[in-house]
Amino acid sequence: MDFAGDGVMKFTWVVVSIALGASSCMVGPKYAQPSAPAPPAFKESGPANFKEAAGWKPGEPLDNMNRGKWWEVFKDPQLNALEDQVETANQTLAGAEAAYRQSRAQIKISRSQLYPTLSGGGSVTGIGSSGNSSPEHFGATQYALLEMPTASATWVPDFWGQVRHTIENNVDLAQAQAANLANTRLSLQSALALDYFQLRGLDAQKQLLDTTTEAYQRALQLTVNRYNQGVASQVDVAQAQTQLAQTQAQSTDTLVARQQYEHAIAILVGKAPAELAIPFTPEMPAPPPIPGMLPSELLERRPDIASNERQVAAANAEVGVNYAAYYPTITLGASGGFEGTSLVNLFTWPSRFWSLGPSLSELILDFGKRRGQIEVSEASYDQAVANYRQTVLAAFQQVEDQLAALRILEQEAEQQAGAVTYAERSLQLANAQYQGGIANYLQVISAQEIALSNEVTAVQLKTRRMTAAVSLIEALGGGWDVSQLPTPKQVTPQKPPKVEKASTTSP
Repeated sequence: MDFAGDGVMKFTWVVVSIALGASSCMVGPKYAQPSAPAPPAFKESGPANFKEAAGWKPGEPLDNMNRGKWWEVFKDPQLNALEDQVETANQTLAGAEAAYRQSRAQIKISRSQLYPTLSGGGSVTGIGSSGNSSPEHFGATQYALLEMPTASATWVPDFWGQVRHTIENNVDLAQAQAANLANTRLSLQSALALDYFQLRGLDAQKQLLDTTTEAYQRALQLTVNRYNQGVASQVDVAQAQTQLAQTQAQSTDTLVARQQYEHAIAILVGKAPAELAIPFTPEMPAPPPIPGMLPSELLERRPDIASNERQVAAANAEVGVNYAAYYPTITLGASGGFEGTSLVNLFTWPSRFWSLGPSLSELILDFGKRRGQIEVSEASYDQAVANYRQTVLAAFQQVEDQLAALRILEQEAEQQAGAVTYAERSLQLANAQYQGGIANYLQVISAQEIALSNEVTAVQLKTRRMTAAVSLIEALGGGWDVSQLPTPKQVTPQKPPKVEKASTTSP
């Protein structure tokens, strides 16, 4: 009876039993979501159409933001068509999606460390001995040693949770990548909407300048007629011609920025600039009503905040990985097969061989390496917490900025509308006085410049209000919610990893 072999097997089974029962033994700190500053209410009240409410209410104008297509609140079919192309054709978004798939694949790699590694193979080795190796031998001896088939298995039980902490770290990072993907999508959608409304604003500005150009052409013709009648001077005609040409140049100049915005939109929808043409659309609507939320809800509405929080969790798991390095590593190994000198005796029972047994290793002295790794991971955790809290603060700032912008721009637009009315009235009076011979043409030119300047400012304010509305929706998370973040089960493969066959060759 092989008492040594029986003892090894009994000891091995004891180690296996301990390993299987040690799944709850995980060293390292437990994760708790860090606190973040959240005021009870926003400082800025927002515009008159900003609905202060505790979250997105059903029936509000932006209730469809929960479904992700927040841009539909602007009721612009052209914008809707362009935004839909971002999801399918934008290359930056495709890269972010690939990064997310990479992070999910990394989970499979780390989970494979929970299971044994199996390998198999065989070999044929020719052996020859020297005839001069001993006095008893007068010639060389040659034969072949066959090892076929052979199999071996190695398993390092995760006693201290190092592998499980690694899996936890990879799961957290995968969730962070999912949030980054959502944040990238929101940023690209917002960038497209901002470029689109800037383009629409330039269209409205060009229409205003073109309409003004037509009015200046009529004024020039009137001045020429008065000059032909001997009522106006040649200076009046030259001033009218200058005003007309200057306004025409301003109208043409808007095309530079418009084309650049159109090219930028083409790239956002995954096309070459030559493949996209956006029709001239000068109408600029008013910003839509935007429902509000409590500041505390902002923490769950922003994908960038969710990403930073998951990175904090990943950093915490990394601390546990480094703590586990202080504990010994136990490896279970087993191998077996058949060995013989010919095919005749290869598969006979006496040709069998096997080995089975555990091994233990422990790093006794590393001169502070493991302590340093723990300190590095703890500092990384503190850095991740600081980044998370800074992201929260920046989010509140962005919301407050856009609320203030919408509120102030709304007041400014009302004031500017009054300025436009007064400037147009002043121009009418200047034209009447000039035609009546009371005022000179320089006064008409001055009134024209003031009226046009105020009208251009009014158009620009409309554009700024639309872009501020887009920026506010982006700052509020664009309808995204932390519930859309994939759970650990959704990013982690549920089935044990498949045994991958790999060809092996023996020396």
